[in-house]
Amino acid sequence: MNPLPLTVPLGAVYAGGVQLGAYALERLEPGARERLLRTCSTNADNLEAGRWETLALSALLVEEPMPLPYALLLTAVLGYAEYAYGAWWTAAAFLFGHTAATLLVYGVLRRAAGPRTRRAVDVGTSYGLNTVLGALTSTLPRGPVRTAARVGLLALAVRPVLRRGRTFTDAGHLVALGLGLGLSLAADCLSREGSTKIMGMTRVTQRMSPLSA
Repeated sequence: MNPLPLTVPLGAVYAGGVQLGAYALERLEPGARERLLRTCSTNADNLEAGRWETLALSALLVEEPMPLPYALLLTAVLGYAEYAYGAWWTAAAFLFGHTAATLLVYGVLRRAAGPRTRRAVDVGTSYGLNTVLGALTSTLPRGPVRTAARVGLLALAVRPVLRRGRTFTDAGHLVALGLGLGLSLAADCLSREGSTKIMGMTRVTQRMSPLSA
């Protein structure tokens, strides 16, 4: 982890912008609000019609203002990711999770979903948040702490999928978290490779030092 000084907290700006947008949506006439949300939704009908811009637009809207605990969690997770890995990494991981989870869920829904689900409103920040949260487990201490965090997050994401009243969004949360954990495992591998190379160079230097004395 290489902490970088932050000038503009982009995570906080994003969360604040989404929240302000939600309050603005509440002021719209109900019919207009519904049309806007459906136009920006990454539902099966929109994606099947080639409205790929919804993959980005849907991450900028929520159906209603975010509850304060969730808004604070979103800000904290994105803020820590910016501190740990930088703003570009955070944005890339968020968008990767949001887009990839949406497309994977769409791959299932396009054939199995009924008309109501295909037209459902599907906007929000949760897919990206789950991905970044899963990826951040690589910043925890190695060993039991990191493993427990990963298992605990998976358990929390699996539970809604197993209940009787589950929705495709519950499955999307699990997929997004899995993508984030995949990123964290990749970071672990890169970290181990880097450590191995450094240790190897150190040993070579130690062996050569008596000869150069």
